[in-house]
Amino acid sequence: MRRINGTALVIVALVGTLGALAFPVWSYADRAGTGPANLAAGTVQTKWGPLTATDRDLIVRVRLAGLWELPAGQQALERNPSPAMKEAADHLIVGHTDLDKRVRGVARELGVELPNQPNEQQQGWLQQMTNASDADYPKVWANLLRSAHGKIFPAIGAVRNQTRNTLVRQLASDANQTVLDHITVLEKTGAVDFEAIANDSVAGTTASPSGPAAPVPGVVPSSAPPAGPTGDVSTTSRPSPGAPGTVNTNRPDPEDPDATPTSQ
Repeated sequence: MRRINGTALVIVALVGTLGALAFPVWSYADRAGTGPANLAAGTVQTKWGPLTATDRDLIVRVRLAGLWELPAGQQALERNPSPAMKEAADHLIVGHTDLDKRVRGVARELGVELPNQPNEQQQGWLQQMTNASDADYPKVWANLLRSAHGKIFPAIGAVRNQTRNTLVRQLASDANQTVLDHITVLEKTGAVDFEAIANDSVAGTTASPSGPAAPVPGVVPSSAPPAGPTGDVSTTSRPSPGAPGTVNTNRPDPEDPDATPTSQ
């Protein structure tokens, strides 16, 4: 009898162990903290597709960008800027006036509440610009704006990649063009400190080199053969919609969702 009981206990223990091992396999996709669970958290259904927390965050960030970059552009024009700074400020004002119409329209359709003033950090950036001396102003202005654009750029790409909402996808596409255009004109001012931006972007990370080996001085690598179609194909598109160093943002003008309807 003891022998039977002992065998039964071993079997029960084995079954329990196998069950414990199997449990994570079939249940993992539904456990909190996993990718699918995180994607589903806070998601609401709309007629344009699911609207996630990440989607809503981008909508708010696009609105916030305009709330501080528009006054930053206006301030630069009032500080007797160089021609390059004047061009960059012009692009900021035009670009964010356009994006603000688009984001307000998207937010209204999707029921997302938007902020009406810059956040505390952005207000601090504007104050830094205001306090800068005339000599330091171009560098302070260009680097604060260039750094901010560089940080939102990958976030826009991530949302553009994963969103299932058609309105958010279009907003991300529009924002991507505008931000790249602003990065381009800010860099043309000649005041951007690329060393500081590079160091800031990796602050707090651990070195983990990847990619090809570093070049060896004096050694010329072998030439890579050109890549292209293997057959005789006819193409009509062009690799870039604008001249080198420019970004084509010539989109149809959006309708302002808060404009007063004109009487017929």
